[in-house]
Amino acid sequence: MQKLTTIEEFHSLTTEEKVIFFFTADWCSDCNFIKPFIPEIVEDHPEIQFIEVDRDQFLDLCGDLAVFGIPSFIAFENGHEVGRFVSKDRKTKTEIEAFIQSLDNLE
Repeated sequence: MQKLTTIEEFHSLTTEEKVIFFFTADWCSDCNFIKPFIPEIVEDHPEIQFIEVDRDQFLDLCGDLAVFGIPSFIAFENGHEVGRFVSKDRKTKTEIEAFIQSLDNLE
């Protein structure tokens, strides 16, 4: 999974056809809980570009996007936000898959 490196890159990526940003941090136990199965989710959805965003590196972006809890996911398509799974709660593989399936515009 590609890691976000700049704010400019974020804005450019949001204009892509199908992209999901995964907001995380190394110190986040709930993020570390899901990281082992994220590669499988990415592999199961080759039509979607997944981008990891380090919350600590992009605090202003997280504030702008109202991402106050991690792990969180925000989906964009062609410059528009099409869905979000944002909360401070631990997420399961099943919940993440259900979020991806709920994105009518991405499937």
